[in-house]
Amino acid sequence: MNHRFKPQAPKPKQSSLIIGRQPLLEAMKNGKAIERIYMLKTASGDIIPQIRNTATEMRIPVNYVPVEKLNSLTQANHQGVVALAASVSYLDLQDVISHVVEKGETPLFLILDGITDVRNIGAIARSAVCCGAQAIIIPDRGIAALNEEALKSSAGALERISICRVNSLLKAIDELHLNGIKIVASEMEAPQRLQDLPWREPVAVIMGSEDKGYTRHC
Repeated sequence: MNHRFKPQAPKPKQSSLIIGRQPLLEAMKNGKAIERIYMLKTASGDIIPQIRNTATEMRIPVNYVPVEKLNSLTQANHQGVVALAASVSYLDLQDVISHVVEKGETPLFLILDGITDVRNIGAIARSAVCCGAQAIIIPDRGIAALNEEALKSSAGALERISICRVNSLLKAIDELHLNGIKIVASEMEAPQRLQDLPWREPVAVIMGSEDKGYTRHC
């Protein structure tokens, strides 16, 4: 009898975890890059609102989870809060746009939508750097974590390009439009190839997943 087992995602290394309320709050106040916060659904106390407010200000995603999820991440006393330290630093989108324009460069950005394979993200980052793109824009949900595996698959490219994490791709697109940046989307059956487009003007390219493509409301 054949049994099929679903492969489990590897646990984060303990060194990449920030465990407990006060250590997390101090890490955020010191500007440490945080990938995601896992918080107990029923968490309460004086520090919890501070963590939530600081996470909102720093645009850090917060997942509200049952205690079993936190216990699966660590056996330490987590006090209802565990965070995953980021392997890359996230930058503000407007700051990156302004920096690129002030350098006299023409903006060329990528918007990743629904790409859940870290190896694909790594490959995209390599190509983006080779093509002279200055930034990759990702949503805070529905995309693979930019972890050590993503960095490895990118051959260091993720460390040589600006990464902007946003809580809404729609709002990010509006911000790009306000800065005069045209939005184009990549599709398998599109009549034009990306390399044939006029890249002399500011542009951001939306890239979706291989199976579903990009989200139409983007």
